[in-house]
Amino acid sequence: MPSTVNRTSSLKLLFVSTPVGAIGSGLGGGVELTLRNIAQAMQQRGHQVTVLAPQSSYLENIPVIEIAGQLQSTAQTATRQSPICLPENAVLANLWQAAFQIQASYDLICNFAYDWLPFYLTPFFDCPIAHLVSMGSLTDAMDQVMGQTLDRFPGTIGVHSRAQAATFSFGDRCCCLENGLDLSCYQFQATAKDRLAWVGRIAPEKGLEDGIVAATQAGLPLYIWGAMPDAEYWQRICQTYPDGGFNYQGFCGTAELQQGLGQCQGLLMTPKWVEAFGNVAIEALACGVPVIAYRRGGPAEIVEPGKTGWLVEPDDVIGLVAAIRQLDQIDRQICRQRAEARFSMVAMGDRVEAWFRQILESDQINS
Repeated sequence: MPSTVNRTSSLKLLFVSTPVGAIGSGLGGGVELTLRNIAQAMQQRGHQVTVLAPQSSYLENIPVIEIAGQLQSTAQTATRQSPICLPENAVLANLWQAAFQIQASYDLICNFAYDWLPFYLTPFFDCPIAHLVSMGSLTDAMDQVMGQTLDRFPGTIGVHSRAQAATFSFGDRCCCLENGLDLSCYQFQATAKDRLAWVGRIAPEKGLEDGIVAATQAGLPLYIWGAMPDAEYWQRICQTYPDGGFNYQGFCGTAELQQGLGQCQGLLMTPKWVEAFGNVAIEALACGVPVIAYRRGGPAEIVEPGKTGWLVEPDDVIGLVAAIRQLDQIDRQICRQRAEARFSMVAMGDRVEAWFRQILESDQINS
C-alpha cells in the first residue's frame, strides 16, 4: 500500500548510547562524538532528540536520561567464538528496558551500541529501530544476529565506511553513512610546530607503539591524546620505549583537543584492526593537519594521498617514517577544504536523516 510517511515532518528520536562508558568519559571512543554530532544535526533540522545513556553522561543542550548499572566490556578483544555476556545489573539491559518502556513517545529509536542485545530485542519493539554500527565484524554471534536483523528489517543497519561493511558477509545490505563534524568547532591553523599527533583510545588495537617508533625515527616528538581504558598497556608502552619522545596530553574536550592538534605537522593513525571510520582523521583535516594512516579500514577512504596526507601499507613503520618526511608537500588549506566538502554537519545530517526516513517509510509500508 502507498506510504503515508510525511517526509517533512518533525521526528521524535530516541538515541540509545553505547554501554561501555558515560558520554563525556572518552571510553566510548568515536561513538560519543558521532552520537553528539548526529543529535545536534537532527536538532538543527527541527527534530526532537532524547538520549538514553549510562549514568554521569552529559550532552550540552540535548536531553539525556541517565541509566544506572554496570558498564559493558568492550568488544575489541573478543575472538570469533566469544560468547555473549552481561554483567550483573548490566547497564546495557537497563538502557533497553528503559527504551522499551518509553518507545510509544518516539517515531524511531537509533541504537549506537555494538552489542548483541539491541539486535535481538528489535522484533519485540513496536517502534522501528535503526542500528548505527561502529565496528567491523568481530564475533560470529554478532554477525549472526545482525544478519537476522537485516533479513527481517532490511536497511536498518548503518555503517561508516565501505571497508567496515566489507568485513560482514551482509555488508552490501548496509547503508554507508560516513560521518561529519561541526566544523565551526575546529579552527584552521596554517602553520605548525615541530611535532606530530596521535589521537585515540590508549588500547592495543590502536597500535600506538608504531606511532611512537615512527616519530622517534623521524626525529619529532609525538603528542598523544586519548582516554586510557587499558592502563597496563600504557605502562608496557612506557617501559618498552623509555627514551621515546612522546608526551601524553590526556583525554580532553573538542575545544582543547583541536587547539593542540592544530599545532601539529601531521596526525599518525596506526590501527592494528579495521577502523570503522576514524573520526580523528576528519578532526585533523578540519584543523588543516595532514593525516598519515595505515591503509586499513575507514581512514583509507578519508585520506587522499598527496592531497590531504599519505596512506601507508599496514604495519609498515618504515613507510610511516617516509610519509612523515613528505608532510611538507601537503597544503594545509586543502585539508580544511576537503573536510568542509565531505564531512560537514550538513552533509552528514542529510545522509542520516534520509536513512531514518527510509526506515520509517519501509516500516509504514510493512505495517
